[in-house]
Amino acid sequence: MRPQATASVQVDEQQLRSTLWSFDIGAETGWHVHQHDYLVVPASDGELLIDTGTEQLRFPLKVGQSYFRKAGVAHNVINGCDHPIAFVEVELTQTQIAPA
Repeated sequence: MRPQATASVQVDEQQLRSTLWSFDIGAETGWHVHQHDYLVVPASDGELLIDTGTEQLRFPLKVGQSYFRKAGVAHNVINGCDHPIAFVEVELTQTQIAPA
């Protein structure tokens, strides 16, 4: 069993929610589905291990290199490196998964 990453909501407004995610070595978010489009802003360099349920992908984190994903992404995010890492996730709360 892995330790849990720590989520600290910094801003929660009608348009967006900003959360600082902090990962100790080997920590994970747990399985989740993103309900909104989101932007990730790395606060440290490192590597994420992304478990999609069917495969595990390695994804580099680099300060100054943000990335964007659409709502509907389902995964477990794991610290895949040998030091603590962190990023800020900005959810665009006015976007969401379309009803099925």
